[in-house]
Amino acid sequence: MKKNVLLSGGTGFVGKKLTDLLIQKGFSVSILSRSDKKNTTDISYYNWDVSQEIIEEAAVLDADYIIHLAGENIADKRWTSERKAAIIDSRVQSIQLIQSVLKNNNKKVEAFISASGIGIYGALNGEAICSENTPAANDFLGTVCQKWESAADTITALNIRTVKVRTGLVLGRNDGFLNKLLPIFKFRLGSALGSGKQYMPWIHIDDLCTIYLEAILNSEMDGAYNAAVQDDTTNLIFSKKLAKIFGYSIWLPNVPAFVLKLVMGEMAAIVLTGRRISSEKIEKTGFKFKYKNLETALRDCLTN
Repeated sequence: MKKNVLLSGGTGFVGKKLTDLLIQKGFSVSILSRSDKKNTTDISYYNWDVSQEIIEEAAVLDADYIIHLAGENIADKRWTSERKAAIIDSRVQSIQLIQSVLKNNNKKVEAFISASGIGIYGALNGEAICSENTPAANDFLGTVCQKWESAADTITALNIRTVKVRTGLVLGRNDGFLNKLLPIFKFRLGSALGSGKQYMPWIHIDDLCTIYLEAILNSEMDGAYNAAVQDDTTNLIFSKKLAKIFGYSIWLPNVPAFVLKLVMGEMAAIVLTGRRISSEKIEKTGFKFKYKNLETALRDCLTN
């Protein structure tokens, strides 16, 4: 009988790709969704509404593994106080809802695997390399990820193996961050942002999905893991590589930081700051990145 993986956020950018991989590897998949969807041979859909604290308990009770990807897009809108609350609540309350079903039914899954972000180390600009032991920052990005992971720790308290995947910038096809940049760079208007020196740890979506698969298969994986290539890519390097793929060299000056702050408000920290990341812990598990070269990863996303 197939093992079942329950996904929250399963209809999103990463969730869709991960669903395909899990099915390919012989798992059945259940997806928590706010809208009614028709079941397929390999995918079962269950309703939930986090704001109303509604969840079809069968989704959790029938699961062998749970992968938690749900959460409001952190870069979708300006960070008003209401938006900040929604970003945090969408991550924390959704885990609380799943945890309540597990606890109330004394249900044990083989692993609970939660998305997190390298933003836990804060909006930094510096040379320090952040490992999983680096303390969480107290700025907004750090606070979001810290509360996200603290919620996941309530699953650990149920004696369930819990893995937290601290994700960098995800590069993929036809969606995500890269898709938003394409119109600018296609028309040869791409340029670096701010100083251009801010680090941009990245990961190809295929590698990210493989890490989630490894977190299921490798029972030794536990706790937090950075999911990003350790190659010291800066915003300027990223911009130059992307322009190169479209056949030109960057000719426009960097977009000034003050312009981005005027347009994006506090959210400009996402693009104006960065951090160096260690990938040593995830690679020690035996995981090997398929894409460690930025240009190769970008070309794969843009030409396939």
